[in-house]
Amino acid sequence: MRALAVTPIHLPDHEVVRRQARYDRLAPPGLSIELRDVGAAAPVSLDDEQHVRDSEREVSAALAAANAGYDVVFPDCVLDPGVPERVSSGSPRVHGLLKLAAGHLAASGECFGAVVRNEAIATELGKRLKAYGLGDYVAGIAVLDLPFEAIADTAAWNTALARAVDGLARSGAVAVLNGCSAVDVEPAEPGALPARVVDPTALALRLLKIEHGSRR
Repeated sequence: MRALAVTPIHLPDHEVVRRQARYDRLAPPGLSIELRDVGAAAPVSLDDEQHVRDSEREVSAALAAANAGYDVVFPDCVLDPGVPERVSSGSPRVHGLLKLAAGHLAASGECFGAVVRNEAIATELGKRLKAYGLGDYVAGIAVLDLPFEAIADTAAWNTALARAVDGLARSGAVAVLNGCSAVDVEPAEPGALPARVVDPTALALRLLKIEHGSRR
């Protein structure tokens, strides 16, 4: 199974390499993922509403241009830019990391929260979850208020994440989506956190493999 992932922002080469290595680690056997930079016309970070909309425009174009050599395509972003709200029927099929991961949690009957880097991402994530009909399952979205550089700083991100999990658990979350597709989630000791932390990318890739296998 071949998949194409498109970055939501224009990234330097070294960050594309880091994210590709992460996909290589997370991909289940039989799933090959190629990460492609969206291009220089896209923003270099998602810090406000305009950045989000510009990212959506560029990612949508890149997904639409993907050829039939791929089984599936998806944005490398939990905001699912360019992902249709209804099931994609084209070829290759368009999937969303958020749609897959959050949909699975909701289908399991779990109330979940999410953490994100900034307010602009929080606003868009909330809109996406409501558009998918999942709003009733969301306990809250916590803003970590971290700089863009923290995405590649596993220790800094996970420290802020652990603090946010407490508040989301008090709001009823039994699971917390780590709201960035490119962050490595450090496993916590059993019982160390009041809600389990879910890596949406890892979960979505497992679901993609299962979904594609069932269609053969």
